Amino acid sequence: MGRFNLKVLIILSIGHAITDIYQGALPAVLPFLKEKLALSYTMAGVILMVANTASSILQPLFGFYSDKKEKAILLPAGILSAGIGFSLLSIPTSYVPVLFLVAISGLGIAAYHPEGYKTSHFFTGERSVTGMAIFAVGGNLGFSLGPIISIYIIQYLGFDSLPLMVVLSLLFTALILFYRKTIAIPEDYRLHKKSSTIVKVKGAYTSLFTIIAIVIMRTWTQMGLLTYIPFYYINYLKGNPIYAGQLVFVYLASGALGTLVGAPFADRWGNRRFLRLTMFLATIVLPLMFVVKGPLLFVILGMQGFLLISTFSVTVVMAQKLLPHKLGIASGLMVGFAIGTGGIGVTLLGIIADNFGVPMALESILLLPLIGFILSLILRYEE
Repeated sequence: MGRFNLKVLIILSIGHAITDIYQGALPAVLPFLKEKLALSYTMAGVILMVANTASSILQPLFGFYSDKKEKAILLPAGILSAGIGFSLLSIPTSYVPVLFLVAISGLGIAAYHPEGYKTSHFFTGERSVTGMAIFAVGGNLGFSLGPIISIYIIQYLGFDSLPLMVVLSLLFTALILFYRKTIAIPEDYRLHKKSSTIVKVKGAYTSLFTIIAIVIMRTWTQMGLLTYIPFYYINYLKGNPIYAGQLVFVYLASGALGTLVGAPFADRWGNRRFLRLTMFLATIVLPLMFVVKGPLLFVILGMQGFLLISTFSVTVVMAQKLLPHKLGIASGLMVGFAIGTGGIGVTLLGIIADNFGVPMALESILLLPLIGFILSLILRYEE
């Protein structure tokens, strides 16, 4: 592994941000697609399902492809595909082409992430979690900015102006091609990989399975809160939609902050210890959101987002250390498959909400970080 290289990590993080802008913007433009094409809620849901499958579940396949041979082309190709697929969504006049464009955008997102995490690995030096956090926080910011940018374009220029968003991917594609030699995986690693024998980490796959389960619990918690906080405060309590939006923003923004602030502590204390501590604290803090009101609710949700999402880069680094010769697959499993599968939890919460009410769905989330904490206690992992 080379030395810590902030310049390369920032370049890769910018690409991560732009890629996730398109991922985060899709739910925001869905109502406009629904209105234009007169779609049912089920058809709109299929659009999100196709996007989630292409962008998340398929990521390990791109990781496998990357591990077979260095595939730096996945970075510019991925972000270009993500941008073009999304930006053209306002053009089709029928349903099937929309699904095709969503799939193209999703595949671009799936291509960029494993290669981006894999490449970042070689420029983190001894501060593996800190370096990975710099890359990861770009995704946090991009996901938050996506809805804002797309809605502003649609509100002031109209839905037909959505293709303007392709400019972001075009600019970054030019940037990453300009710096292609700077961000290339070091030659000494390639030579070392060819000449070295594969050293198997004892119990690696058992530990990896446990980490995937923890990430699924974390994602169910995160996506559950993001989905059912608006339902609870808008639909159930008949509150102000802006208030619900502010709660979600505070949660996401605090998560991005936690990713950066928590990383140095994980490097210092050890990944497993940091994971256990944050999952434990997240388990303790979450029930307080049902007790406090007013400004304190923002504080509690901010703390929850800070604690829970701070483990994002930690779990990626742990997976990469367990599979040191399969960095692409390790990254794809953590960022794509585990998170994409975790999103299924929102569907299960929907069943609970339909049968027992929104408050019960929100309260059932309380069990998830607890399960994640228990799993972290049995996790076998050598620092």
